[in-house]
Amino acid sequence: MHMAIQPLQGVRVLDLTNVLAGPFCCHQLAHMGADVIKVEARLHGDLARQLGADVELNRRNMGVSFLAQNPGKRSITLDLKKDSAKQVFRRLVRTADVVVENFRPGVMDRLGLGYTRLLEENPRLIYCAISGFGQSGPLRDLPAYDQIIQGMSGVMSITGSQEAAPLRVGYPIADTIGGITAAFAVASSLANHGRKEGVFIDVSMLEATMATMGWAVSNYLVAGRVPQPMGNDNVTASPSGTFRTGDGLLNIAANKQEQFEKVCEVLGRPEWKQDPRFAERHARLKNRAELKQLMEAAMAGRSTEDWWQSFNAAGVPSGPVYTVPQVLDHPQIATRGMVATYPNAPGVERDIRLVRTGFKLNGEAPSVPTPPPQLGEHTDAILAELGFAAEEIASLKQQEAV
Repeated sequence: MHMAIQPLQGVRVLDLTNVLAGPFCCHQLAHMGADVIKVEARLHGDLARQLGADVELNRRNMGVSFLAQNPGKRSITLDLKKDSAKQVFRRLVRTADVVVENFRPGVMDRLGLGYTRLLEENPRLIYCAISGFGQSGPLRDLPAYDQIIQGMSGVMSITGSQEAAPLRVGYPIADTIGGITAAFAVASSLANHGRKEGVFIDVSMLEATMATMGWAVSNYLVAGRVPQPMGNDNVTASPSGTFRTGDGLLNIAANKQEQFEKVCEVLGRPEWKQDPRFAERHARLKNRAELKQLMEAAMAGRSTEDWWQSFNAAGVPSGPVYTVPQVLDHPQIATRGMVATYPNAPGVERDIRLVRTGFKLNGEAPSVPTPPPQLGEHTDAILAELGFAAEEIASLKQQEAV
């Protein structure tokens, strides 16, 4: 078995983050081989430890929300309000390449652990601060919650149908985008080998989310068109959207003229190709609702699976609308190493399955060897690595610094 590629092997990341955006950033870095040390509050740690659908795991401080993006990390607990804990943290920073935090702007400075102070310990430190709105501007002090960012970024305004919008995307997309943006900025900074000084990375979840809305935003900036909610319809083409079949739904993306013509053939309606309502692109956009109604009538007699095969065979892009369990069971996901299994994970006491990253390196899914850590599981080991003697460790515990 050849060694998995670990581009960030030898890089140490201090993960001071909570809940999702920051932990997701460091989750990506851990899968690239970084040594990620999660620095957690002494009594409860990351708030995500108490979140998720399994109440018993929340009680054990191993909530599903925490498990999802913390495998492969080590956990040390520090009460950063205590001087002796600050000294431990500064010593840790000397051994690290990256610090990632998602406190409100100014919190780390008030603790005496801000970027400029930490540069004294480590002049080449990459310091990544993730916040809702960024480190400057009139909203910088407001807390960041995914729902708030989804609403303020314009995402909700274009999600849902004309009747139902604005709607939030059904998972914390702004947090996740914030995290993946931070991971990209950190990895890019690490790639700059000639770098002599530190880097301060200021990730705004609001801006990161807007950066992914390229087409919608550009249609307004360049063409003056305010983006509208389109439900399941593609704004640029028809028939392109979600269509009802005999037993469910099928997404069809017939964006080109020849794809529309194939749709007519598959549905046994060649006459639509000449129909002035549908014959060309703009006519189809104008008569979208009518075309959809006729297509659904033609599709009512057969299953989604049947139609999917027929459209694919004819070269019309299409696909079913799956639930999460359905897509996880599909061989496309099940056979590519996307899901990792951790047998009998400590603190969970049963096997857990978690998703990895969205790419492969030389055909292999990047993976981490260890399950998500219990709170403070590695405190003693990390302190010993830093050169603290047994009696010093005992004293730190007695002071409730760790």
